[in-house]
Amino acid sequence: MYEVTIKKTFSAAHTLTDIGGKCEELHGHNFTVEVSVASRELNEEGLILDFRTLKGWTEEIFEELDHKLLNDIPYFKNTNPSSENIARFIYDRIYEKAKSQKFKVSRVTVWESEDARASYEAVRE
Repeated sequence: MYEVTIKKTFSAAHTLTDIGGKCEELHGHNFTVEVSVASRELNEEGLILDFRTLKGWTEEIFEELDHKLLNDIPYFKNTNPSSENIARFIYDRIYEKAKSQKFKVSRVTVWESEDARASYEAVRE
């Protein structure tokens, strides 16, 4: 199995509800996101896909998130904008862009600090 990963960053603020502590107050992060796609085969050029394509898709998604209050984004109106849920949000959007391709989104990892990350990967056929 081949896998490629890109890493990009965005900045955003959020509040988390019902978890207790300081994170229930408005605060921000410089989120680092890793997006990985995988395939058993390579294309005619010897790639899963061009890194530029995956970076472009990710940058499009970041336009919804970067320098925003995540709680104001419709997806997070009734969902805590935790790193786990941010990973799922990004995963689902990359999946939609990639579903007609011959590779799968294998994982999205969101780092909210140097030592704290959350990942999402779905089992899809």
